[in-house]
Amino acid sequence: MTKTDDVVERKTASQSRMGLTAALCGVFVAGMVGMAFAAVPLYDLFCRVTGYGGTTQQADVAPETTLDRPISVRFDANIANDLGWSFRPAVREVNLKIGEPGEVVYIAENRSKRPTTGTAVFNVSPLQAGAYFNKIACFCFTEQALAPGESIEMPVTFFVDPAIEQDSDLDGVHTITLSYTFYPAETEVSAAPAGDESVF
Repeated sequence: MTKTDDVVERKTASQSRMGLTAALCGVFVAGMVGMAFAAVPLYDLFCRVTGYGGTTQQADVAPETTLDRPISVRFDANIANDLGWSFRPAVREVNLKIGEPGEVVYIAENRSKRPTTGTAVFNVSPLQAGAYFNKIACFCFTEQALAPGESIEMPVTFFVDPAIEQDSDLDGVHTITLSYTFYPAETEVSAAPAGDESVF
């Protein structure tokens, strides 16, 4: 093999390695972009499955079994300062048995002089209880549009899953707090023309 052939061979091998490195970098970047798009739905799924961060669960019906273990559920209501609403639960606490369905009504009133739209987010505490707190019906994440002075009653139907009994970390939990916070919706309702009440 001549010296020229050796140089050409080394140059070809070097170019092959650079091409492979570039291809691997391209695959890595594409993978990271894909993970960025998947992160939010995957995180949401993780929270719903595990109850992480106080995320509650959803159910179609209450369980057929109730336990003798009592549980108190407290209700908390908060609003963002710029929404202009009052927001409160009709009752502050209910006492149930584990597995027994309960219902509470939250009341919102628009105290501003313009139509506004709000969206509620929620969580429960203690945070670990989120995996066992199931909602059958809820106004969560549904935009609520209210005219000036208008009020609305929004029911929440829920139960605490009897599977909580198998979680020894929650043996000492006798009270769960369900908390909602209303924020202005991203798309506000525009004011209706004077004398036109058909929007509401």
